[in-house]
Amino acid sequence: MKPEDNMTQESSNNGFAPAALPAAATMITTQSADILSGETSIPTQGENMPAFHAKPRHAQGPLPVVLVVQEIFGVHEHIRDICRRLALEGYLAVAPELYFRQGDPADYRDIPTLLEELVSKVPDSQVLADLDHVANWASRHGGDMRRLAMTGFCWGGRIAWLYAAHNPQLKVAVAWYGKLVGEKTMKQQKHPVDIAVDLNAPVLGLYGGKDDSIPLDSIETMRHALRAANANAEIVVYPDAGHAFNADYRPGYDAEAAQDGWQRMLAWFRQYGVTPEA
Repeated sequence: MKPEDNMTQESSNNGFAPAALPAAATMITTQSADILSGETSIPTQGENMPAFHAKPRHAQGPLPVVLVVQEIFGVHEHIRDICRRLALEGYLAVAPELYFRQGDPADYRDIPTLLEELVSKVPDSQVLADLDHVANWASRHGGDMRRLAMTGFCWGGRIAWLYAAHNPQLKVAVAWYGKLVGEKTMKQQKHPVDIAVDLNAPVLGLYGGKDDSIPLDSIETMRHALRAANANAEIVVYPDAGHAFNADYRPGYDAEAAQDGWQRMLAWFRQYGVTPEA
């Protein structure tokens, strides 16, 4: 089977999750004839998981892979655009719908209800296993597993830390404003601070100094855990940025921090060999 046989050629643009609206005027939309993107379906644990993918249209040979992990709002337009931006950089980017068994974020119109009725019901163990299947799918559709990276945002930022301790094939990860500490539940039995000693891949964490949901003391707690574990990780804090500072469709978007974080992410990938030039 050719890599394109299981891929649609165009994205079905469903826009933004209702709980994330209204979209700000700063929203970025990436359009280029050099991108091949669309929806696909990934077999995982006996079910088919929806996902969005993007890659360079005229790619030659296997591509480095970036698993893109969603915010609480699911794989809406911002996450799809992150995939398109990565495709322009030369990557095969794949963003799976990791809530698909529990529900659809598009069915929720406010954040508290979305968190309570959907996000809290998604087990970490299910997510990590699904991401393993996404990586395997990428390896069969033009991806090079020797160059496997991950990036995640908000909810996905926390998952990026956890996955870096889960999959030894992962070469590098970048976590954007992912929660580091918190209460443990049956579905969330560990947080990043608990797995610092288990990291298999180097992790770059990007955080906002004015993020009310991730206090600076929790970042210092994580830094201490990383130092104690002698882990290969770095945390960058943007003093004037709040939560979700890369989310250009949200009022808290910080263009300077977002652009710097993006360049740091690409440099982090390159530093650990996940680069289109390899």
